Amino acid sequence: MSDSPHTSVTVDEETPLKTVPGSGDPQNGAATAVAHRASRFRDKHHRWLAICSIICGISCIGIKALINSVKAEWEPNEQASQRFSRRARKFGIISIVTWLSILALAPPLMALGSYLVTLQD
Repeated sequence: MSDSPHTSVTVDEETPLKTVPGSGDPQNGAATAVAHRASRFRDKHHRWLAICSIICGISCIGIKALINSVKAEWEPNEQASQRFSRRARKFGIISIVTWLSILALAPPLMALGSYLVTLQD
C-alpha cells in the first residue's frame, strides 16, 4: 500500500464552514431564496401541465406531453427546445380538454341512447 500515490489537499483554515443552510451572506442568501421560490413556480417546459394531463386527462396524450417536456429540458439547441416545449403545452391542453369534453358529453349521449332504445320498442 505504500506504493500507491497520495493526493495532497490543502485546506484554508481561515474559511469558516457553513453548516446551516442560509447562514452565509444574509443579503445574498435572501436573494437566492427569493429566486429559488420564483423559479419553483416557473415551468418553462410545461412539466406540471404534462403531469396534470396524465392524471386529469387522457393519459396516453399526457405521456406524449411529458416526453416532449423532457426533450425540451435536455435539448441543447434553444429553438428545438422551444419547439418541444410548445408541443408539450399543446398535448397537455389537448389531453385535458378532450377528457373534460368526454365527461361533459357522456350524460347527454346516454340520454340520447336511452331515448333511441325506447323509440325502437
